[in-house]
Amino acid sequence: MRILFTTYSDRSLLLSMVPLAWALRSAGHDVRVASTPNLTDVITGAGLPAVPVGRDDGFSRMLGDEPASLLTGLLPPYDVAAAPERATWEYMRSGYETVVRWWHKTANVPMILDLVDFARQWRPDLVLWEPNTFAGAIAAKASGAAHGRLLWSVDVFGVAREHYLRLKAGQNEAADPLAQWLSTYADHYGFDFTEELVTGSFTIDQLPDSMRMEARLRYLPMQYMPYGGPAVVPPWLRGPAERPRVAITLGITSIARFGSYNVDVGELLDALADLDIEIVATIAEQEQRKLSSVPRNTRLVPYVPLQALAPTCSALIQHGGPGTLLTTARHAIPQLLLPWEFDAPELARRFAAQGAGISVEASRVTAPVIRENLLRLLNERSFRDAAAGLREEMRKQPTPLELVPVLEELAA
Repeated sequence: MRILFTTYSDRSLLLSMVPLAWALRSAGHDVRVASTPNLTDVITGAGLPAVPVGRDDGFSRMLGDEPASLLTGLLPPYDVAAAPERATWEYMRSGYETVVRWWHKTANVPMILDLVDFARQWRPDLVLWEPNTFAGAIAAKASGAAHGRLLWSVDVFGVAREHYLRLKAGQNEAADPLAQWLSTYADHYGFDFTEELVTGSFTIDQLPDSMRMEARLRYLPMQYMPYGGPAVVPPWLRGPAERPRVAITLGITSIARFGSYNVDVGELLDALADLDIEIVATIAEQEQRKLSSVPRNTRLVPYVPLQALAPTCSALIQHGGPGTLLTTARHAIPQLLLPWEFDAPELARRFAAQGAGISVEASRVTAPVIRENLLRLLNERSFRDAAAGLREEMRKQPTPLELVPVLEELAA
């Protein structure tokens, strides 16, 4: 089969697709990955054939112009998925108008025409698209391919859409900004708009069952497999830690988009300086230069492969990113989550509800609060036991390779 993966220009979203892409390629299928030109090196660095389409979008640059404080938590209308009491017609309609204008159009329009042209020429049997890369659904319909979404976190998009369709059914003149926009491409390429353009004909979900958020859609569970890009395991990480090791990773998005972390790194390290632990803090070099001192129990590194670091840790402090959370959860390590951006607070809440870690709201994040909760993770056995239970739950899900026959059948 010919299988096309596609995402708009976000490195972390692309990395979440790589294990399944390689599973399909290892099974003998012809796999291509299409995105805007600025992700070409990331795709080829993963050993996959890249198809640059369109032009680089300005979505990430636009986000960088916004104060990080304005981007805390889910945006309307997708926040309704976690807070259904907000689901009114006017609230959701207005929310869709906003995200279609500044997010979905900005991220998708630069790649749609080229992506459709490529799909019509290459004729994929199956298109797998990141849940906001509607260009993938359009290209699939225009070329006659089966298609579905590949989630990277909780399905706030599918659940919010379900709320919206329920409200829309009760309106006499129901505006639908997302459907209206996608319908222009359906008309242009000669097919009818259906909700498949919004939520696909199926959805691959990489979260464990206990943490999922589901609409009335067809979901295919898949075990999360970590991939963070090309990496080298440093010599100091090849043996066991001499003291309890605590990793701190605050993600790449904050620096790439907003130029700083949402936590004062210096205050955080000082608050943990007297503890008999080894801290490995993956801090961008530009942020390292801002530190006036580094405690003796701290090792600063700009990057280390998390899949190698996590198994050596007793606990991990992180920003709530799904890749970091799930990679660490595979090794049953208790986690202290400091979530703030988009899906992270809801994902962190669901993780903490399993008893495998603690989530601290952005408004409450201070160095003393982090210290207090880290000591709980290190000293209370219940967190380790719950983390082990979550790991076993994850291991029971189909691996990417085990999902291949299901996708083959769907494509056929």
